[in-house]
Amino acid sequence: MAEQNTSENPSPLPYGRQCIDEDDIDAVVAALRSAWLTTGPKVPEFEQRFAEFVDADHAVAVCNGTAALHCAMYAIGIGAGGEVIIPAITFAATANCVAFQGGTPVVADVDEHTLLLDAEDVASRVTEKTKAIIAVDYAGQPCDYDALSAISQKHNLRLVADACHALGGSYRGRPVGSLADISTFSLHPVKAITTGEGGVVATSNPKFASRARTFRNHGITTDHRQREQQGSWFYEMVDLGYNYRITDFQCALGLSQLRKLPQWVRRRQAIAARYNEAFASVPEVEPLVVAPEVSHAYHLYVVQLDLSRVTADRQTIFAELRNKGIGVNVHYIPVHLHPYYQERYGTRPGQCPVAEAAYERIITLPLFPAMQDGDVDRVVTTVGEILNRHRTH
Repeated sequence: MAEQNTSENPSPLPYGRQCIDEDDIDAVVAALRSAWLTTGPKVPEFEQRFAEFVDADHAVAVCNGTAALHCAMYAIGIGAGGEVIIPAITFAATANCVAFQGGTPVVADVDEHTLLLDAEDVASRVTEKTKAIIAVDYAGQPCDYDALSAISQKHNLRLVADACHALGGSYRGRPVGSLADISTFSLHPVKAITTGEGGVVATSNPKFASRARTFRNHGITTDHRQREQQGSWFYEMVDLGYNYRITDFQCALGLSQLRKLPQWVRRRQAIAARYNEAFASVPEVEPLVVAPEVSHAYHLYVVQLDLSRVTADRQTIFAELRNKGIGVNVHYIPVHLHPYYQERYGTRPGQCPVAEAAYERIITLPLFPAMQDGDVDRVVTTVGEILNRHRTH
């Protein structure tokens, strides 16, 4: 019988959580007391600071990370009949944004050690219909952008970075956000910084930035504040867009959070290093491999369980950790195994064997900047105790 969480157990540790302090609250309150709640001055201010942080010429802030992905697909011209290659291990939004535009997501396999997009498998799936590649910086580790850029250039494809996990990371000395034709970020509470809900499109291509700005505002070329400044009521809708705008008070929060991002990334890396050291002597736990040329942002700390060494399956271990107050999670069910994609696009089990095998073994452990070393030790101890009970002898 599974153990139940009791009042004697410490407070549950979630896998991720936002960090909000008085500076953040003061920034939001000041925005709420201002003349502008949306399409005001805090939005372009946040966009400018964000663009500077990721070394891009332009940033377009939107209401969530999925909207950012959708804006990116529109910006690069994905439409009916266009194929876009994505990794099997990712959140559904990476595929959905292609489908929103009438395109076809083509699922490629991942590297067994990093769970990042496998460049060789990507190359094998390029066809005359392929228009773009979406590289997902899974867990916070940037992909092999040199290899993916080479494929993109060879076939005249657009390279998109789904960098929703990797804000604050870098690849060969270049910050995430400057590594692809266009990059997308999420500002959800569990991400590196938060605006409550929010997202950003970053690019150094002025055409892509302009198209993303229009798309987030119903396909209209100006917003309310711009018309106010011009003393004009006139506007034109030039294409079919969406209302993907973000508010000023959200961007005020984003500005406050952005200032603290570097120290938070360092803390995430320190927590991951503590996990790595502890699990080096636990053969049943295999942390994902980190490439030497990257700075990992550690949105998630994902391990693969060696289930051949234990008598329990992943679900049992997951449930026992949860019952002990360790808020583990699983990221993610491979996209091509979701019923919608099987029914709509004919995806099927077996087409991405590495991702499918990894899915049966992966588990995400708690990691967020406010965690104390004692919290990390508690996770390690609890994992060890549970594995020891199920260890084969």
